[in-house]
Formats: sequence, structure tokens, C-alpha cells
Amino acid sequence: MDPRNVEARDVLISIAEDGDRLSRGEAVLRSDSVRPALAAHGRYRYSAIGQRPDFNWPQGRRLAVYVGLNLEHFAFGDGLGAELCPGGPHPDVLNYAWRDYGNRVGVWRLIELFDELELPLSVLANSSIYHYCPEVMEAFRARGDEIVGHGHTNSERQGVLAPDQERQLIAEATDVIARAEGRPPRGWLGPWISQSQVTPDLLAEAGYEYLLDWCMDDQPVWFSTRNGGRILSVPYPQELNDIPSIVGRKDSGEQFATMITDTFEEMLAQSKGSRSSWELRCTPIWSASRTACVRCAAPCRQSWRGVTISGSLLPEE
Repeated sequence: MDPRNVEARDVLISIAEDGDRLSRGEAVLRSDSVRPALAAHGRYRYSAIGQRPDFNWPQGRRLAVYVGLNLEHFAFGDGLGAELCPGGPHPDVLNYAWRDYGNRVGVWRLIELFDELELPLSVLANSSIYHYCPEVMEAFRARGDEIVGHGHTNSERQGVLAPDQERQLIAEATDVIARAEGRPPRGWLGPWISQSQVTPDLLAEAGYEYLLDWCMDDQPVWFSTRNGGRILSVPYPQELNDIPSIVGRKDSGEQFATMITDTFEEMLAQSKGSRSSWELRCTPIWSASRTACVRCAAPCRQSWRGVTISGSLLPEE
């Protein structure tokens, strides 16, 4: 049988079952080792990408791409928040207003851009967005984009909460999305990409099918969860994340656009040897000049034929 005809879901199951004892976090030491094993998360085992079974995405495609658009709402004068430049003490009007620009202006520019490019989106939404600017969520609902859970607000970290508080956060955010969209989200990204020791367990127990917080691979990886469960970790790369790029590394809009095209072309070339997935992550806090630079990356659309461009991070059953 040609390995390229193997279905993605079947191979993921095989990878998850292989080496199950290691995925449960059991320490394995060489007989000549004299030092204790390092602390481990126990979620997945090591797997070299070049030594995995080869397989295709649906329709024989080799590369899958999704665009993650983060919609985030912040408290005024309290809590955490991304900074365009160093701000003063709360209320930090400069950075609060910059973030709010995204929900008032930037998001609408991006909707127009992705309509022009005919690209579906995976919308990672704080549940407070539904109350603050419901018109934004209505626009994405009209587009048919997938909604991914992203906590209540990015003014707080998820990973510092006690288990009962974290369980309540997940339940409340899920309920808001389910009531508005008619079904609960299938995936989750923690506010500030923050997890506790039990986050994957709580998400699996709440019915979630995948999480996005980990950037350790180019392919989806099954995580083991307690009581014999599991949840899929879908890649969420940080290299093509606009906040670390433009705010953290001070990349220009032109540099970020170049990173998009270079990454796409390189991943497309690599996918001929091994199946891959690729993600572009952005937030609405983009000026018109930066949106124009990303539009300049559009020529890579000529290479999109034969690539899975997904607005849903898991295939429908």
C-alpha cells in the first residue's frame, strides 16, 4: 500500500498508541544512568519528524494551512495587556487605546482583507468580546468562520488559577460561545498561551477536541490526559505570531509579510517529503500600513492549489 494514501486520522491514532507508556510520563532511564529523570509533563513522547509514518491530508494534499485571528478584550486600568511601547501605571491609556483600536477599526480591515483573499479564518475569541462588540462576532458568523475558545479576557492568565477556578473559566467561556453560535467550540487557546498542570485534562473533560497552546511541532500531536483520555495539540507557531514579531522583535510590516511568504514557500517545499501544517496568527491591532504589507504577501496564492486552506482546525466527522 502506498503510504501517501494513508489517512491523517489513522496515522495520528497510530502515533498516539505507539509508546503509550512514555506518553503517560513514566520515567525511563538507561541502566547506567546515575541521575534522576528531569521533571516531565507526561503528555506526549519524543518523536523525530523524519521518522514518522507518511500520510496525506484529505484529497491527497501535503500541506494544511490555517489563519488564526485572535479577538481579545481587556479591562481598563486593571490586569494584563500587550504593549505597543512601554506604558505608565494604570490606567495605561496609550496601550489600552491601541488594543481597543483593533476591535473598533483593525478587525474590520482584516475582514475586508480576508474576504478579498477568499480565506477562511479560525477566530480565537475572548468570550467578553460577545458582550463588548457583538457586531464583530456577527460578521464572522456571517462568514462561516470557526470560533475557538480563548478564555474570558486577556487581562488575566489562565495558568495561575486553581483547578476549580480554571474549570469554571472554561465552562463559562464555552457557554457564552455555545449560546451565541449554536454549538460549543471544539478548540481552545488559553489567554496569554497560559496553561496550568491540569489544563489539557480540564479541556478534554469539558468536551474539547483540540488545544493550541503548544508550538513544539509542525504536525498535530495527541496529548494524553487523565483517566485514559486524550486531546489533540494543533501547532500554534510563534514565529508567525504578529505580537512577538512586530511588538516583541520590532519587525516591520514588510519583514512580517516576507516571513509569511518565505514560510509558506519553505513549508510547501518540505511537505513534499513529509506532511505538514502551517499557521499564520494575527490580531486586529494592525495599522493600515501593516495590512497593506500583508496584502503584498498575496502572490503566494498562486501556490495555493493543492494545499488545504482550512477554516476548521479539525475535519468534520
